[in-house]
Amino acid sequence: MGNGCRIFSIDINEVLEEKELHVVTVHISIVIPGATSLKDKRMVLRSIIDRVRVRFNVAIAEVGSQDIYDRAELGLATVGERPSQANGLADGVLRFIEDTLEQKGVAEVIDAVFTEY
Repeated sequence: MGNGCRIFSIDINEVLEEKELHVVTVHISIVIPGATSLKDKRMVLRSIIDRVRVRFNVAIAEVGSQDIYDRAELGLATVGERPSQANGLADGVLRFIEDTLEQKGVAEVIDAVFTEY
């Protein structure tokens, strides 16, 4: 490629073994009882996703139930040098999401599944 870009691939398992990195993902299910359209749903999700991105250094995105206006599924991922660090950050983000949605009174977390790598 003439533009100076290089393409390479990384074996994530190799990186995790060498660096002692710990990854935690969380699958969060949310109910949005007041939403009557996908636009209502997107407003709630955009607000919470933006707040999480500003406050925490994590990856977060809508990962399911995208065509259902009163349900949402978010996925988030954290990385840490120790399992307790990655888990603590993921737990803190989940508490922040639960508290923020409760304060606004627009939605509720109904399930959260943590997975460690």
